[in-house]
Amino acid sequence: MAVESKNIPAPDLVKPKRALLSVSDKTGILELAKKFMENGIELISTGGTSKALAEAGLPVKDVSAVTGFPEIMDGRVKTLHPSIHGGLLAIRDDEEHKQAMAVHDICPIDIVVVNLYPFSQTMRSGADYANCVENIDIGGPAMIRASAKNHAYVTIMTDPSDYGLLIENLETNNGNINLDFRKHSASKAFALTAEYDSAISSWFAVQLNNPLPAKFSLAGQRSEVLRYGENPHQQAAFYTNGDNRPGVATARQLQGKQLSYNNINDTDAAFELVSEFDPNKTAVIAIIKHANPCGVATGPTLKAAYEKAFACDTVSAFGGIVAMNRELDGEAATEIVKIFTEVIIAPSASADAIKIIEAKPNLRLLVTGGMADPKTKGMTVKTVSGGMLVQSRDNGNVDDLDLKVVSSRQPTSQEWEDMKLAFKIAKHVKSNAIIYVKDGATVGIGAGQMSRVDSSRIAARKAMDAAEATGRSQPQTVGSVVASDAFFPFADGLLSAVEAGATAVIQPGGSMRDDDVIKAANEAGIAMVFTGMRHFKH
Repeated sequence: MAVESKNIPAPDLVKPKRALLSVSDKTGILELAKKFMENGIELISTGGTSKALAEAGLPVKDVSAVTGFPEIMDGRVKTLHPSIHGGLLAIRDDEEHKQAMAVHDICPIDIVVVNLYPFSQTMRSGADYANCVENIDIGGPAMIRASAKNHAYVTIMTDPSDYGLLIENLETNNGNINLDFRKHSASKAFALTAEYDSAISSWFAVQLNNPLPAKFSLAGQRSEVLRYGENPHQQAAFYTNGDNRPGVATARQLQGKQLSYNNINDTDAAFELVSEFDPNKTAVIAIIKHANPCGVATGPTLKAAYEKAFACDTVSAFGGIVAMNRELDGEAATEIVKIFTEVIIAPSASADAIKIIEAKPNLRLLVTGGMADPKTKGMTVKTVSGGMLVQSRDNGNVDDLDLKVVSSRQPTSQEWEDMKLAFKIAKHVKSNAIIYVKDGATVGIGAGQMSRVDSSRIAARKAMDAAEATGRSQPQTVGSVVASDAFFPFADGLLSAVEAGATAVIQPGGSMRDDDVIKAANEAGIAMVFTGMRHFKH
């Protein structure tokens, strides 16, 4: 049964007389404590925080002196006591609460400054199970939640970057703290404990090899508020979850305007695509527009790869995102800035490249410090009305699959190479996806169509447009290979690719009409390979 409120109105201004400080991160704590002393606020503290305050010459009362009970069990039990939580939770204007405080000699605590054991940092450091468990804070979250619940009288501070705001509030209100500040601090505190518990829950799921637990929670730290979302009438912000996997969330922006919602979405798609390729084997460039590639190519250099990728669709490349799997050099930068580009993302950038990019002050340049591992395990989340869809990341790689030639004709060595490239790209193209590749570069891409035949025709049409734009006598789909992200349900999609000039096809297989599709491939004299793995991307 729900607990009913007594509806005692909260005061606007509260003059704090006593503060409890217990922090793992001691950034700014001495300066804050000195300000408390200047305002006549008594200091109570625990463990290392108490020691730091005492060494700084500040008069501080240890928690054990308040509770009449020593810290025990390696500090696991120190603030979990009625003398502390009664001081935090007491409604100052409730006669019953005041009587209870008097009977049990409980003093009110008006400010609590707490941050938590560094569980996430410990977990990410690779610490063993026991050490991770030991860094699960208990007393801290209890005090935070108690203080935040009683924000009518208590101010809870959990973020060192907010200490200045608290000092400013005290000074503005002549040593008082106003209700609006207490409410905002409480809201932030509850968000912190939710994030903290979510990190622990997620860690336990990994330890128990249970990626889809009965209860699933998400938590994030707001990185920045964006100008707007996909459209100007939508609000948006970018949140990070502490994952150190290289990408747009961990990248340093060296120059350019603030990233937009769409920039971040598209840049993530671009970098994930190029991360499929080993930089020690080949340079790869991907040009992305609206989360779909409009050109992808390999090459001995980034410049060579960019020229091939750009040639796939010179129209769509305008205003696109460019990603690469090697350090951006001056030669590649010179080519990229010849047209309007929104974002460049690379593992690093040379001094020459940075100087060249500086001539385009609005062009965003991001460096990630490394490439993402395409085989990393993890979960992806998509919201739907009333819930979330959660699934494991698509970390399937064509290089690890048992590929099966199902046609009479065997692929040539070049066809094999191009088919694998095409299938890696297909993983990053919205379904239905058709990708034509020739000599290490896309020459036609069809994305996001309701019909696979339409995707195939659009890709071929784009190839024809590219041929006209570059003065070629025929589209480069002639003599190319084609990849499909899912099986051909009928032979018509395959025949459309044959009509465009494809000589080999790679697809998952698994259709009820596979035999019909294989027969059509043999009659057309093309090679066909089944992967056994689908790469739908919605």
